Amino acid sequence: MNDTQVLEIAREAIWTGTLVAGPILITVLLVGVVVGIFQAATSINEMTLSFLPKLIAVTLIMMLLGSWQLEILMDFARRIFERIPDVAG
Repeated sequence: MNDTQVLEIAREAIWTGTLVAGPILITVLLVGVVVGIFQAATSINEMTLSFLPKLIAVTLIMMLLGSWQLEILMDFARRIFERIPDVAG
């Protein structure tokens, strides 16, 4: 296995991680901003108020996109396992 192949695997790993984690992180960010604006507008400074909406949003995103995310991860793992003979050779 040469340097190019290692870099290709690393690039694929970063891209796969971005695809899987991106929707969840963006959702949490948007919910956090909305809750923060709501807290600023109503002068409610309770730190635990933002936890429940984020938890609900992440649960919904996982229910909607979980199978797609799992498919992406399984495809990546399959490609990695297919490269094992190249490492030994």
